Amino acid sequence: MPVPRIVFLDRDSLPWPVRRPALPHQWEEYPNTATAQRLERLQGARIAISNKVALERELLIRLPELKLIAVSATGVNQIDVAACRELGIAVCNIRNYADNSVAEHTLMLMLALRRKLLDYQRSVAAGEWQRADQFCLMQHPIQDLAGATLGIVGKGALGESVARLARAFGMHVLFAERKQARLLRNGYTPFDEVLQSADVLSLHCPLTEATRQLIGARELAQMKPGAILINTARGALVDAQALAGALSNYSIAGAGIDVLEHEPPQAGSPLLAPLPNLIVTPHCAWLGSGALAALAEQLIGNIEAFLRGEARNLVT
Repeated sequence: MPVPRIVFLDRDSLPWPVRRPALPHQWEEYPNTATAQRLERLQGARIAISNKVALERELLIRLPELKLIAVSATGVNQIDVAACRELGIAVCNIRNYADNSVAEHTLMLMLALRRKLLDYQRSVAAGEWQRADQFCLMQHPIQDLAGATLGIVGKGALGESVARLARAFGMHVLFAERKQARLLRNGYTPFDEVLQSADVLSLHCPLTEATRQLIGARELAQMKPGAILINTARGALVDAQALAGALSNYSIAGAGIDVLEHEPPQAGSPLLAPLPNLIVTPHCAWLGSGALAALAEQLIGNIEAFLRGEARNLVT
């Protein structure tokens, strides 16, 4: 059998050294790959590596030698998984690599919003501390995490990691049952009850048709006026226009967002407006050094397992 050709379509999406598989192979990588370049670059490839480059059925049927798509991320929304099953193309992904990194980023957003970090930084930058009559500024009421209720949507590894850190801060944690679920599983709280009880609501579930715009105007209206929303999962879980409206009229206190529905963002995105109670970070929660090292190693480990004829992290 010929030495397998491996093509990494968007190498610049992984800012970390990537070792080569410890098995015979031919390696090619490209910083990024445009839609029109995919077919030419993948001709004759047995393995494709993609983070965000879309691979749909119309393309895949023209690549008869392709046998594995190694996704260098957890989400596989950009891959036509149903077509891969039909065509006999295995798809594998990366799992549980950023539990600590994303959980820490989530807590950072909670702390920054609850403790008014940016408000006080803006006050100091404006010279208000220098002009103060007292030894400190007291303009922005600070709320502790200790004693607050955290509602988590998603009880996977990320949700559990966030819960572990939150409990260390003294928070009371509720895991939300699926929206409109008829049965309540052990360890879960009804979805609407979590919305109404949470001082902080944090999203850690995958994006599916059932979870698309999971949080919209109806859900935001049920939250406490002093509550904050954190989304480090997928942008399309939240109705961006509804959230921008809720932040503008302070029907909720704030939001910390690491993801948007379209990335890079499109001009006019409502969550890029300069709202004082909104923190937006550029999909960087996963970029902790430990997470990147684990991702790079797991990616190559998945490929090596496939070349040895072993199933690992398959989603097909």
